[in-house]
Amino acid sequence: MTGLRRLGRRLRRDRRGAVMVEYAFVCIPLFIILLVLTDFGYRAYIGSMVEGALHKAARRATVGNQTPDQIDAFIRSQLSSFQRNVTVTIDKRSYSQFSGVGKDEKYVDSNANGVYDRGVDCYYDDNGNGMWDPAATAGRTGLGGSDDLVYYTVRADFPRIVPLSRFLGWADAEQVQANMVLKNQPYGSQAFPQCKK
Repeated sequence: MTGLRRLGRRLRRDRRGAVMVEYAFVCIPLFIILLVLTDFGYRAYIGSMVEGALHKAARRATVGNQTPDQIDAFIRSQLSSFQRNVTVTIDKRSYSQFSGVGKDEKYVDSNANGVYDRGVDCYYDDNGNGMWDPAATAGRTGLGGSDDLVYYTVRADFPRIVPLSRFLGWADAEQVQANMVLKNQPYGSQAFPQCKK
């Protein structure tokens, strides 16, 4: 027993290796913080690239001399440095008025119940599909026509570059999305929908 006490006292007085233990306590959290900052920085970089590509493409589209496929190809070419790692999804919906962007198609609530009733209420078929649409499907697909508003959504899905996602409880993939509303140039006349039942 006395041998154990002597060994304990000797170990308490011995300061060799203390720096190594302190370094281990500081190094691991510091390393994790650096990896997390790298991951957030990469996400911010991809986000700014997606935003910039969307701005450039939207400006090109509003002048009216580009097809939807040309706009998609332009966005993908702007993000080509990430193409092998990033999946790009592009959605374009056009509306005739700002008040309709991202909202249900307008309707006249005949019975004042606050809900669209098919066959009772009159609706404005903005996308021309012959039926009233909620916000998720309202608007026409594509770039629209003269003086229309185009709501662009570009989403980029990509894997994390830091292999700590499982350790930190994060998903293995991440997503960045950019949205923009622009008005097409008035290069022709615009048709407004009539109220239908």
